[in-house]
Amino acid sequence: MSMPYYVSPEQQVKDRAEFAQKGIARGRSLIGAVFSDGVLIVAENPSTSLNKISEIYDRMAFAGVGKYNEYDRLREAGIRWADSTGFSYSREDVEARALANYYAQHLGDIFAEGQKPYEVEILVAQLGIRQTPTKLYHIAYEGTITDELEFAVLGGDADAIRERYRVSTSGAGDLSGTLQRAVVALSGPDRQIRSSDLEIGILQDAGTRRTFRRITDGETDRLLGR
Repeated sequence: MSMPYYVSPEQQVKDRAEFAQKGIARGRSLIGAVFSDGVLIVAENPSTSLNKISEIYDRMAFAGVGKYNEYDRLREAGIRWADSTGFSYSREDVEARALANYYAQHLGDIFAEGQKPYEVEILVAQLGIRQTPTKLYHIAYEGTITDELEFAVLGGDADAIRERYRVSTSGAGDLSGTLQRAVVALSGPDRQIRSSDLEIGILQDAGTRRTFRRITDGETDRLLGR
């Protein structure tokens, strides 16, 4: 009878982290940024049907990078959690921080105990109202939550994109300026991303309960001055 192959806990954690990071790095990146009237989320995504960005609840949006079927499963779970919480208590009790904690616990459990970790990073954004501030929560594959103040970058080449965006901005600008900076940061110095290869969603108060909407290619061209 052969003896089981021993791997130290430290090596297991390292191997799982490397596996998840490689999967995430193969995907295209996205930027979530606060602008003067709300929250903008921009992703490089040539697909017209497999969305990276979506609405979660009245004033909340979700975005994911990495393996599509895994972050889409998280999106669906988040919608169910938000609907259940809003039904059991009130719609005002559904907050991005609680949803981010829910995701963090789920991803942390999968990373520690699952057959394999999820190859995803996700962003939960909340548009502020009255005493509730606008928030961006970045949740990593192992369950770490980062409370981002002005913008967040997820996906492959995140460090370079983050630096390009950081040096191009100082505070929250308008929608057009913020979108232009985000697209330039995603594109880099050697290429231009077509409007049809961008997926863009915003959270903006329009006087109705729901605040999420998608930006069309035509509106994208106008905002980018193309």
